[in-house]
Amino acid sequence: MIICTFLSSLVSKQKTIAVSIVVTILGVYGGFKEVDEEKIKMLETFGATKQQILQKVVFPASVPTIVNALKINVRLSWVRVIVGEFMVSRAGIGYLIVYGGQVFKLDLVMTSVIILAVLATVMYQGVAYFEKRMMKWR
Repeated sequence: MIICTFLSSLVSKQKTIAVSIVVTILGVYGGFKEVDEEKIKMLETFGATKQQILQKVVFPASVPTIVNALKINVRLSWVRVIVGEFMVSRAGIGYLIVYGGQVFKLDLVMTSVIILAVLATVMYQGVAYFEKRMMKWR
């Protein structure tokens, strides 16, 4: 019921995306707050600016948190889109899955699922590539 209410219009989809972004930002912020205070104090002692502290300590220490947030969001974004399309859409891959199931067209259902799997894999591999590039220094 909640999904139908929230995903019934474009504005509601934008609200859902905004909530997802806010949750991600809060998670990354939590990763920023867990950085070792001793390292920050050491850089402050040597006269580092806030930007230097962010570049040299906070961001590198938070890369694993950022990558994990991206991995989770890649997975959940597809789930949210498809469930929303199951409920209220008249177009899209989720609609094709539901429609194919209703009219017993297994080829339509399987093709849609394969397209979803390929898209999700491509997005996940993009995040894995980003992780490999960002974690090269470790």
